[in-house]
Amino acid sequence: MEKERAKTPLGKICDQALLAVKKYISKQPETIIDIEEAKGEWRVTVEALERKAVPDTQDILGRYEIRLDKNGEMISWKQKMIRRRSDRISQAGEELA
Repeated sequence: MEKERAKTPLGKICDQALLAVKKYISKQPETIIDIEEAKGEWRVTVEALERKAVPDTQDILGRYEIRLDKNGEMISWKQKMIRRRSDRISQAGEELA
């Protein structure tokens, strides 16, 4: 009987992605937008506070794609977009007028 490969718990992957934003990008993470496992790695999209503003609807948020290996170690990160908190975003990621 073949031994089943151990899977990394989803919670650990989320925690590692949030930690990567704080540690390596030096931003305060707001939320996880998307998480996906493919080809032996995890891709986690995290939204982070870029710049605080008054009122907070004018805060600038950045979206980052964090790539982690199957053990939860960071492979790379990439900024995907920047937006105002008040901007409406469609599900496909396109900005709405």
